[in-house]
Amino acid sequence: MAEPGVTNPGAKVVRAYTRQVLPMWEELKEKGRYFVREEYVRAKNDTISDYYLELYRWCTAAAKRHGVRVPEGLTLPIWLSLSEAQRLSPSADTVSLTLDVPRDELCIIDYNKWGYRVNDFYVPKDEADERAHNQELQKRGISNEAMLIMGHLGNYYPDMKRKVIASWDRVFTPNEDIDQNVGVCWEILPEWVVDAKVGCEDE
Repeated sequence: MAEPGVTNPGAKVVRAYTRQVLPMWEELKEKGRYFVREEYVRAKNDTISDYYLELYRWCTAAAKRHGVRVPEGLTLPIWLSLSEAQRLSPSADTVSLTLDVPRDELCIIDYNKWGYRVNDFYVPKDEADERAHNQELQKRGISNEAMLIMGHLGNYYPDMKRKVIASWDRVFTPNEDIDQNVGVCWEILPEWVVDAKVGCEDE
């Protein structure tokens, strides 16, 4: 059966793309491995860093449950584009990498569903399910469903809280349209690099 959101189902590697800052490229060449450190997340996200660190650790634990091989000790994902249409354009002080990522080390996520997860919302099965869920929220007088997770409402509506949390695993069901998905891995190795463009060197 064809795997949703993958251009070459059954392949041992998946072509992916990422744009990173130049120190990442130097680290990969010098140390033979690159992975995200907590200080990188804190430098980027400032006062909301703890929220993103918790979110990324959830993603890592859930990916493992879905059979993705995550290297020991790593918990922070590296985000990848899965098509040429998705990839970020080259820019100054960055490196644009084309990678062949081992399929068993790649997690494919429906990016639209990930948006629900980021906001601690219910991830619906489809539009009809989303309408039914919103009607249930309205019936119970819940105007901000994120408070089921982030606030006190989960104590009053534990069934709704469980429903929301259980729905989050749906982010790991890829969209049939590859451009609606993103890839996640937890390290990059030099042998995965097919091509590297530093800055805007094509211009």
